[in-house]
Amino acid sequence: MQQIETWMLIPFCIMLLTIAVAPLLAKRLWESNINKLIFTLIVAVPTAIMLCHYGLGAALTEQLLFDYVPFIILLGTLFVVTGGIRLNYNTIATPWINTIMIFIGYGLASFIGTTGAAMLLIRPLLEINRSRIHKAHTILFFIASVANCGGILSPLGDPPLFLLYLRGAPFNWFATMHDEWLMIGTVLLGLYFVIDMYIFKHKEIIGVRRSEADEDDAPLTISIKGTNNAFLLGAIILCVAIVNPGNIPAIGHEDAPLYMRFLREILLLLIAWISLATTRKSIRKENHFSWEPITEVAILFVGIFTTMTPALTFLNENATQFGISTPAQFFYSAGVLSSILDNAPTAVAFHSVAKALPMAGDIIIAGVPETLLTAIALGAVLFGAMTYIGNGPNFMVKAIAEQEGVQMPSFFGYIFKFSLPVLLPLYILVQILFL
Repeated sequence: MQQIETWMLIPFCIMLLTIAVAPLLAKRLWESNINKLIFTLIVAVPTAIMLCHYGLGAALTEQLLFDYVPFIILLGTLFVVTGGIRLNYNTIATPWINTIMIFIGYGLASFIGTTGAAMLLIRPLLEINRSRIHKAHTILFFIASVANCGGILSPLGDPPLFLLYLRGAPFNWFATMHDEWLMIGTVLLGLYFVIDMYIFKHKEIIGVRRSEADEDDAPLTISIKGTNNAFLLGAIILCVAIVNPGNIPAIGHEDAPLYMRFLREILLLLIAWISLATTRKSIRKENHFSWEPITEVAILFVGIFTTMTPALTFLNENATQFGISTPAQFFYSAGVLSSILDNAPTAVAFHSVAKALPMAGDIIIAGVPETLLTAIALGAVLFGAMTYIGNGPNFMVKAIAEQEGVQMPSFFGYIFKFSLPVLLPLYILVQILFL
């Protein structure tokens, strides 16, 4: 295998820049998933040929078969199952209601995963806010809180944590980050409540609020349709938690048959099929369910996973030369790369770097000093919220929100209007207080 040269990173840069710029320069063209597919093929196919030519075909195969395929099947299954759950209620989107919804998602994220929590609650949140004029800020805080930061308390919370768990971190070790989880949640939810209260009182027209007729003393009622999908959601959680090489070693054997290596994905596809077969079509119609959001994510992320293969290989080859040794350096380095690369392989790469460092006098968890493992875990999970592509659920939430007519910020708008002024100061505070 030839060593990675910097010019091999160009396709990945083109992919990222196009995702960022195309909605601004060619919005109507970019809205079509067919056009996204054409662009992805134009960039990804020559990249794949180039990688095979330079002896990186095995790395590409590993990336697509054992990272992208499980990633998109899990995301798609959660999309299908949660799309079959319908919440009916008689409430409106007051700041208190919105904050409670995000709080519930933040709490669920560590137990059903950030993807599961985000896909379960984004549609009800959008439905509750259907009469609100200003909605984008709610979706932004939802992405940060539910689709990312809330998942740090267990290996089920986010893919990089699950991979660290498979590399030896005890299941209950992740709960030691409860102080960080509590502080981040308090700040994000408190800040959101203040902002939404101001917008609700000063920028929403009176007609958007509950009318006098609606403000009768009728009690709040909530009903759920599609309860079979709630059980299927539990089945997804059990499948991800149990069907892995840690519990079934045969899954991790290189010479295992494909049906065994992809046993988890086969079971997930079966769960998705059961959901589609047993859920009334009227429920999905009420949820405005369509295949457009998951199709968009599948198309763009196959290009991202393909073109970032040389970038990840370059990181693995050169990370030890970067002079990274302190918890703060691991936190920001893993964080910055997680915001533009897939955060799961980024976390694994920095875990490998940490294993090569001296360990005298430190508590060792998963073969690395505990302080460094904490920094890697926090950096990978938290910084996944810094961009739309930092974590899979981000793009899903954005696509579903836009499908419902919410005007979301552009790629750079998200970064400069939300990530840098809101999230980055919070993450710096986390580093100062805990690392």
